[in-house]
Amino acid sequence: MTTGILTAVAASFPLVFIGEFGDKSQLMAMSFATRYRKSTVVAGILIATSILFGLSVAVGASLGSFLPTDWIALVAGLVFVAFGLWTLRPEGEEEEDAKVKYGTSGLLTVVGAIVLAEMGDKTMLAAITLSAKENPIGVWVGAVVGMSLADILAVFAGAWIAKRVSEKAIRYGSAALFIVIGVIMAIQGVRELTG
Repeated sequence: MTTGILTAVAASFPLVFIGEFGDKSQLMAMSFATRYRKSTVVAGILIATSILFGLSVAVGASLGSFLPTDWIALVAGLVFVAFGLWTLRPEGEEEEDAKVKYGTSGLLTVVGAIVLAEMGDKTMLAAITLSAKENPIGVWVGAVVGMSLADILAVFAGAWIAKRVSEKAIRYGSAALFIVIGVIMAIQGVRELTG
């Protein structure tokens, strides 16, 4: 039993860790780290990845073909455009306090955005497939650790950028990032629906 879990962790961890480099969740983690406390972003990443890969393992390969990834991509894309537009809103005088006050709402924003972005993504689908062949607990552990580690590296990069780049540039850059990702996801969803 332990060997099966370790084998599954060894199979899922590198697949997900490498698969997340340059992926939208890593870019979002970097962007969120410029806006929220690192602890909030890391907690959001851990919760989101636990949810995502918990669903993946629960669904398994047998139900993978029934996931409506086309609609998920379209809706997620529109939500990302909305996130981008929301990011452009003018900031008030309370900007410095915002990072502290955003505690719960920041956490929910991070969790929601990452779950939406990764729903039906290649690493989630890989975890579904792996869980049909390998120990599901091991697949879940390896996938959660792999994605979390990749995204947490991006959090520290984002925090480093936040100390060296103006808040206005970060706000516009983050908004552009969300809008571009959203448009790409929406186009992908439309193509899958019409193709």
